[in-house]
Amino acid sequence: MSKHLVIVESPAKAKTIEKYLGKDFQVLASYGHVRDLVPKEGAVDPSHDFAMKYEVIERNQKHVLAISKALKTSDTLYLATDPDREGEAISWHLYELLKAKKLLKDKPVHRVVFHEITKKAVTEAIANPEQLAINLINAQQARRALDYLVGFNLSPLLWKKIRRGLSAGRVQSPALRMIVERELEIEAFKSREYWSVDAALTAQGQAFKAKLTHYDGIKLSQFSIDNEAQAEQAKQILLAAADGSLIVAKLEKKQQKRNPAPPFITSTLQQEAARKLGFTTKRTMMVAQQLYEGIDIGGETEGLISYMRTDSVNLSVDAVEEIRALIAENYGAENVPKEPRLFKTKSKNAQEAHEAIRPTSARRLPGQIKDFLSAEQYKLYELIWKRTIACQMTHATLDRMAVDLSCADGKHVFRASGSTIAKPGFMAVYLEGKDDSNEGDDKESFLPAMEEGRPVLLNDIITGQHFTEPPPRYGEASLVKSLEEHGIGRPSTYSTIISTLQNREYVTLESKRFYPTDVGRIVNKFLTEHFTKYVDYDFTANLEDELDAVSRGEKDWIPLMHDFWNPFTTLIHEKEESVQRKDVTQEAIDEKCPECGSPLSIRLGRNGRFIGCTHYPECSYTRNLNDDADASDESAVVEGRACPLCEAPLVLKAGRYGKFIGCSAYPTCRHIEPLEKPLDTGVDCPQCKTGSILKRKSRNGKIFYSCSEYPKCAYALWNAPIKESCPNCDWPILTVKTTKRHGAEKVCPQKDCKYATPYEGDPADADGPKVTAG
Repeated sequence: MSKHLVIVESPAKAKTIEKYLGKDFQVLASYGHVRDLVPKEGAVDPSHDFAMKYEVIERNQKHVLAISKALKTSDTLYLATDPDREGEAISWHLYELLKAKKLLKDKPVHRVVFHEITKKAVTEAIANPEQLAINLINAQQARRALDYLVGFNLSPLLWKKIRRGLSAGRVQSPALRMIVERELEIEAFKSREYWSVDAALTAQGQAFKAKLTHYDGIKLSQFSIDNEAQAEQAKQILLAAADGSLIVAKLEKKQQKRNPAPPFITSTLQQEAARKLGFTTKRTMMVAQQLYEGIDIGGETEGLISYMRTDSVNLSVDAVEEIRALIAENYGAENVPKEPRLFKTKSKNAQEAHEAIRPTSARRLPGQIKDFLSAEQYKLYELIWKRTIACQMTHATLDRMAVDLSCADGKHVFRASGSTIAKPGFMAVYLEGKDDSNEGDDKESFLPAMEEGRPVLLNDIITGQHFTEPPPRYGEASLVKSLEEHGIGRPSTYSTIISTLQNREYVTLESKRFYPTDVGRIVNKFLTEHFTKYVDYDFTANLEDELDAVSRGEKDWIPLMHDFWNPFTTLIHEKEESVQRKDVTQEAIDEKCPECGSPLSIRLGRNGRFIGCTHYPECSYTRNLNDDADASDESAVVEGRACPLCEAPLVLKAGRYGKFIGCSAYPTCRHIEPLEKPLDTGVDCPQCKTGSILKRKSRNGKIFYSCSEYPKCAYALWNAPIKESCPNCDWPILTVKTTKRHGAEKVCPQKDCKYATPYEGDPADADGPKVTAG
């Protein structure tokens, strides 16, 4: 019988900790939350000080029973869930459940907190137990109640006014607003042309460029030269004035110091992992959790990083001493500053005073444990290790140089700037990434040695056309950064916010950038117009501040709930009566229906937004949102084609899966065909022997290959066919298949045949050279 029962959140962590504590301790996992609000109306009762009705989460029922059984034979209970609000709440829910089962009686109950899974941290925490932090529990309860009340009252309103199945969240809605507003900025952006004029120069045998800054004695702005004619005229004047060389008019040299970035907190780790490793926030947190809970590194399981949900940039004294000693040994004593670096938390809403995310031992070098880690674990650990080491190193010293070069007695001036690294300092280990190319310093270049008053060879004047660009769409890193800057959400919620927006299909992630969907736009429009206060960035951030005040014991959570609920529920009832569905799903445009003369509007349909007549159903005129309003109906007719079934004209149509060709006599005739004509690969069908294999595109845009005699012959393939028989089974064709593991291979499409051999050509050309129009 174990004398002491310890409860943690995950089974991986339980195994690691049980090894540290020995036979007198049994460590079990709660597998996350054990209770949640009952999933129906009335789970939070505002009329009774927001009393909450909980139930055991069904999937964790067996874990609660296992904990209950183990407690019966234990003397002491240690609640050792994660050291944050969520962890505190899980401990409290367990405590309440076990108390209701009358299993605690006179048994002592302790709350233990450790910020890293190492033997020292765990044994110290057990030796110095604490009590449950009621203030943290109240803050988490308030947050859960707020989210419930918003969701259970606002979501049904969205069902009535927009579409069934929609939902809104207290924190996700302001995040959606950010993405939609950025998209509207991009759509409203008017690109403007401008031209650059650069001098291509050579000094000391080194080529470099200088930018024209003053022309004919006038300082240039971005749009001073805005067309090709002006740029070409300037080029000819400058070439004539320079006559093959520019004079060094002014030369400035100065040294600049650059300090390292602070150690990681949750948000900055998510940002850097997105920039440098291409990880999603969800992936980053999952891999960080694995590193925190413990990895077997050659016979012993050890937590490799400190707790990964934190707002603090502090490092413990012991950690700093170990880091400084390692820097002196590995990078030289000159790279250790006289005093340890201290960093201040920028976030005004910093929560519990955790440490920053750091390796549990700086001496555990990434290369030493690489063989014990997966590729993702190694990449993230290396990132954390490098950032932590760099934050305690000396600053980098850069030699910066700026040169003004002129001609025509100083009427025309060019400027070149560059830098060299005089002393790398922390840059020898780590340099922080940037979100977008227009962020941060310009690309640093190196300039040759020059002297004032001396000529520099002019090779040419180069003009370049440019256009102003709209602000970039949010990626995961920049969205997290923006949420953090606005004080919206908390470290543990950023990943959930992003996942929720995608799961609700309010946004899509394409090429690592967020695009709002039509439904996302409509939901945001409804919320910003009718619930303006509740998607306001400052309001959301201030509410987070108040919840933080509850967690610190500075504010009572029940009055806070009343302050939120009373005006919110009043507004819900008001909008239920005053807002009509058409007010939300339709947007008036300054255009008349070509069929009946009624106003047209942008509307939300099952497949997204479209333009339709407001006199529907009497008038059924519709068109795609992006179609040209001035295009006549005849433009949709496919010239020179008639329906093969009824000989009526064929027309272009738009459906759920994009544009296609259909019969104009629909619904009398239902003939349809794809807009893109299938391409013939020139490979005979091995099944029916009469048709040939065509390259086609499925409804969702995926390429596949099938017999031209379909539906008579249903032979189909996912991979490109080639005219080669299988040497193993004599099947008439092979296919080209590409995988990450094996690259491009010729494989037999027959399931029972395992023939595969490397493909010598370019996989993209497997069906290319042989394809002809069908």
